[in-house]
Amino acid sequence: MLVAELTGTVLARLGAGPVFGVIGSGNFHVTNALRAGGVEFYATRHECAAATAADAYARMSGRVTIVSTHQGCGLTNAMTGIGEAAKSRTPMLVLTADTPESDPLNNFRIDQDALVRSVGALSHRVRSPETAVAETLHAYRTALHERRTVVLNLPLDVQAMQAPEPGTVSVQPAPAVEPDQDGVAALADLIRAAERPVFIAGRGARGAAAEIGALAYACGALLATSAVANGLFHDNPWSLGISGGFASPLTAELITGADLIVGWGCALNRWTTKQGKLIGPGTRLAQVDVEQRALGEQRPIDVGVLGDSGLTASAVLGRLGQRADGYRSPGLRDEIAARARWSPAEYTDESTETQIDPRTLSAELDRILPAERVVSVDSGNFMGYPSAYLRVPDERGFCFTQAFQSIGLGLATALGAALAQPDRLPVAALGDGGFHMAVADLETAVRLHLPLVVIVYNDAAYGAEVHHFRGNHATVRFPPTDIAAIGRGFGCTGVTVRTVADLAAVGEWLDGPRDAPLVIDAKITDDGGSWWLAEAFHGH
Repeated sequence: MLVAELTGTVLARLGAGPVFGVIGSGNFHVTNALRAGGVEFYATRHECAAATAADAYARMSGRVTIVSTHQGCGLTNAMTGIGEAAKSRTPMLVLTADTPESDPLNNFRIDQDALVRSVGALSHRVRSPETAVAETLHAYRTALHERRTVVLNLPLDVQAMQAPEPGTVSVQPAPAVEPDQDGVAALADLIRAAERPVFIAGRGARGAAAEIGALAYACGALLATSAVANGLFHDNPWSLGISGGFASPLTAELITGADLIVGWGCALNRWTTKQGKLIGPGTRLAQVDVEQRALGEQRPIDVGVLGDSGLTASAVLGRLGQRADGYRSPGLRDEIAARARWSPAEYTDESTETQIDPRTLSAELDRILPAERVVSVDSGNFMGYPSAYLRVPDERGFCFTQAFQSIGLGLATALGAALAQPDRLPVAALGDGGFHMAVADLETAVRLHLPLVVIVYNDAAYGAEVHHFRGNHATVRFPPTDIAAIGRGFGCTGVTVRTVADLAAVGEWLDGPRDAPLVIDAKITDDGGSWWLAEAFHGH
């Protein structure tokens, strides 16, 4: 077999995938080898969509996914999605062709290694038939064990060389990181002394809700998450929801009032702490993470524990004595139930006869759409509304590709999330700028018959720049477009929403076969600049 076929065969036997990509001459054979090995392949219309969909699928499934690109321009097209995955520490493999060393004048030639490293991904390479199996295994093991995005370069001349059939291959999952016992003791002491503890869980704590919840019960801690872990404590009555810029007024008040904040697999970065404003002047800070470098990286901490979040929480619980009420009281429980989430009671509806308030739109869609959903949110001025108002059933119900803060990734995020969670209604929340940027892959959703709800918060502008920067806005405002008609042109159901009454069409679509996406062109009111984005542009 060819080296290209060997590489695909090895990855298929390891259980990697599915694979997303745009096929050209350079990645034709390796992709077909993956398919022959039983790996599902999803063709997208743009390589960036392939990378982002693979990223989302990995986040929502826990699998190492694959992206397949042509050499040169195929890789450059995918780079924004690869950068997002790399910054998010998504375990993902990118199989990309590369030009031969012997052909320096090749039109497709670029320094692919330098390009990949520039966005924080790792660049690996298959160099010969003799080393191909070992190099493929190393790339996969690195992605899986180190939670890294790895680009495996496949030079065309090496791809075409003959190689022997591979033998049995396997890579075992990395064992959970046992917590440092000195750190466990120090964290137990901090928690025991705290009167108002708050636990904030991040992506690294996904899968540890039960253990963290049990410890929180024992010490009376309130629970919150970073945006990427939204939904982790969805059924816990002491959950405050998302910490940071999306936090409700009550959530922000209670976190600021904490005398101890513990980050579980959470960086406690500027976004989760609202530029540090959610940390009170006398608040102690602790952090639990599986990587030493992450402890105290974003801000000084009093205690850092190197270890798996679930194992650490259980170990600390074993050291605590008598249960404490901590921050919890019957009255506060009722207040959390009433006010921890944003609701229509928190604002005055500013809808008109021709435009709907984005808060009202989001609250009504939360009521109309089935609770079993997976929500994907693009970047932009609008993004706080779906994040705050659309409830999700658990941490696998919210996909937030925002580490690179690029608009235009939301639609592809929803593609990957929908395929990873086929029993849930997929929902994509986009701005009109991001929709237009990524619209080609609406065809992918139609072709795959995804029951995707695409909500476009349409203000005919790049709203962040309009609302948060002074000057001439002619460069960031656009003529109105009929996004519902664009959706219908791709084969979707398209509806225009200007009032709450117009949302009746959403119910009609839900009652139908759902065999093609629904595009909601929501003409929204001018919000004067979303509350959370004022924090995001702090210091600009």
